[in-house]
Amino acid sequence: MGSEIGWDARAAADVLLAEIAALPVGTTPALRAVRRSLSTRWRDRPPTFIMGVARALQVSRIYRWVGYELIRYHGAAFTSLNDARLRELSVGLDGWEVVDAFARIVSGPAWVCGLASDTLIRRWAASADRWKRRTALVSTVALNMKADGGEGDPERTLAVCATLAGDRDDMVERALSWALRALAGRDSGAVRRFMATEDARLGARVKREVRNKLATGLKQKRPGGSKRGGV
Repeated sequence: MGSEIGWDARAAADVLLAEIAALPVGTTPALRAVRRSLSTRWRDRPPTFIMGVARALQVSRIYRWVGYELIRYHGAAFTSLNDARLRELSVGLDGWEVVDAFARIVSGPAWVCGLASDTLIRRWAASADRWKRRTALVSTVALNMKADGGEGDPERTLAVCATLAGDRDDMVERALSWALRALAGRDSGAVRRFMATEDARLGARVKREVRNKLATGLKQKRPGGSKRGGV
């Protein structure tokens, strides 16, 4: 990692992991309750402390998403994010679950707030690493989600989508579909035009799921005519 993790942050991460280990069941709601309790207890701690705890979880490769939430829900830690810190936090992204947690909880909202630059997202989109490419696409979702402060941003969303329209990596294609479907809820016209322009480059999965979203508001139809949404 680019910066050292303080002893107190390492110790705090151990406390967090011990509280999780003591849970009778390790469900997501139970883990989130622990995170919320710690966010309350640590609300007056400096951003460096919160970032240190998150980095300790990142290095340990355990419950990294909990660290992302600690940052997201600590105002000073979140607003301290910049390209360098996001690059550091993105080290070791190695699967769709941790990528999606990072992009939806941290990098996407940071981009909405101007804490992450367009240049950073473009570099991820052009990366040889499939997980960085997926990170770039999933980060666009926040631009089009009211809950994340997004007001709809077809220009930046479609710039990333165009970069990766011809990518046939399954994890990237799935994320491309997600990005386009999220934008479709805010600007269906922009998505329709993109689909027409990029038709020859887009994979069958993306065409099917996005067209279903545009036509029905859902991702796909179930056998027998019932429909199912979701990512």
